[in-house]
Formats: sequence, structure tokens, C-alpha cells
Amino acid sequence: MLDVRRLRLLRELAHRGTIAAVADALAFTPSAVSQQLSALEREAGVPLLERTGRSVTLTPAATALVAHADTVLAHLEQAAAELAALRGAPAGPLRIGTFPSAARTLLPAVLARLARDHPALEPHVAELDPAQAADRLRTGDLDVALLHRYDFAPAPSAPGVQTTTLFSEPLYLASGSMAETAGSPPADNPLTAHRHAPWILATPGTLCHTMTVRACEAAGFTPTARHHIDDFTAVLALVAAGQGVALVPRLGIADTPPHTVAAVRLTELPLARETRLAHRAGAAPHPAIRALAQALRDTFAPDVAPTAGIEATT
Repeated sequence: MLDVRRLRLLRELAHRGTIAAVADALAFTPSAVSQQLSALEREAGVPLLERTGRSVTLTPAATALVAHADTVLAHLEQAAAELAALRGAPAGPLRIGTFPSAARTLLPAVLARLARDHPALEPHVAELDPAQAADRLRTGDLDVALLHRYDFAPAPSAPGVQTTTLFSEPLYLASGSMAETAGSPPADNPLTAHRHAPWILATPGTLCHTMTVRACEAAGFTPTARHHIDDFTAVLALVAAGQGVALVPRLGIADTPPHTVAAVRLTELPLARETRLAHRAGAAPHPAIRALAQALRDTFAPDVAPTAGIEATT
């Protein structure tokens, strides 16, 4: 019989690439991980790892076993979810990972709703970069995570993780006096009018950064970055101060001070950002996860938009 915990280690090795990375993620020692994988090889009866010096690669048998491990672990998550549903109303800890703009604009109301409707549930929130979510879900550090994807920067799929779309929001081009192009001929793409302007981008490597760069490239130019800022409230403040132009989602505008929004020209673009709820494969029926998903959908109001300086593209 194959040990499920050892199968989990093999799956993590397939994803992370090194025994040291697996050990670090799961708070094991590298020698303990190696011992467990050696025991799994004995259980399987075939070589699973090819060792060359300090590096290891998976054999074809190990690759096939990883696919089965994904299925087995998903079924175990589903079984746990069904047992939790039989116990009754959602209760106990629920560890939630979230990106910053959702933490500021959505989660306070969501947590209040959960406290009212499911008082036995104990949400614990941690802010994180969406790029970290899949790893932390698989290792059990989180139960659910809020992720986002953009039209020009879809999030890659991750083994052992499933996502559900909660809602979609438009993106806006935020510009101020420094980026105004008075006297320029109208452009089919509003981004084109700002091809020579300085841009405020997110940190390189993030989906927000990738989205802006690719959207500009689709408009025929590469943006010139002056600042790299991840907080949308700070981004809009810099735009208002004439420091450049930027792309921001609706949630990034929702909690910005009204005087800042009033000082910024916002043009709604035919681009969107989706917010998704991610969890381990098979865990979707868990009553705590279903309660959180419903509270998020009930809380987000898609008709709530900034009220000052809005222009819409045609």
C-alpha cells in the first residue's frame, strides 16, 4: 500500500524541483524528505528518482505516480468536505489568503457577514502575493485564497488547485495633468495617446505589472516605467501629482480618498480583472468554503463605480 503522505512529498518534488525546496516548504529536513521518498520507492517497487550528485529527477514511473497522487489527494479533500457538511453549519478555523485591494475593500464586509451568518466559523486572513497561493494551499498553510487574473495576464494553472470565478471588474486608465495630450489626434486605443508618458507600474514579476506591459504592447508601444508601486491608492495619488499614468482596477479605486479620485482622469477600458477563489482540488463542497464564496459574491457590488472624472471608451 502506498503511503499518502509520501505521495504528497513526491508531488511537491515534481512541482518544486529539489528536495531542499520541498523540505523548506513543509518544515522538514532534507534528509527526512529523502528517507520518505526512499520508503515510497520501496513501496512502489520501481525506481522513482534518478540521482545525479545533489540533484534528482523523476523517472517516468514517478511522473505517472504524481498524476495518481493528484487524484487521490483530491478525493481525500472531497471526503473531508462531505464529512464537514454532515457535521452541520460551518465551524472552526478557515485560513484565507488575499491580495491587498481585496483585503481593504471586500474582506471587512465579508468577515462581518460571516460573523453574522456563521458565528462558529473562525476566519484567519493573511495578505499574500497571488503567486504564492498555490504553494501555500497545497502545503495546507491556507484553506482558500483570493486570486486575480487579467485579460492580458492569465494566471497559470497549478496542480492540485482549483479556482472558481467570483466576479469581474473593469480596468481604468488613470491619467493626470502631466500625461495630458492636448492637441493630439484621437486614438482608437486610449493607451496610445499616452505612449510617450511616464508610467507607474507594479513590481516586475507580478500579474499587475505583466498586464500593463502587455496591454501597452498590444497598443503598439512599450511603457516607460518611472515608478514601481503595488498599492493602488498610492498609484492614484502619484497620478494626481502628475507623476505618470497607470492602469487600475475598480477595487483599486473604491477605497481611494474622494479628493484624489476627483483629481484624476479615469477612462474605462474594454479590459477586465477577474477575482477567483482558489482551494485544494476536491475541497469545493466544504461548507466553510461555500460560505465564504457566497459572502464574497453577496458583498461585491458590480454597479458601484468611481463617480468622478469617468470616461468610457466606445
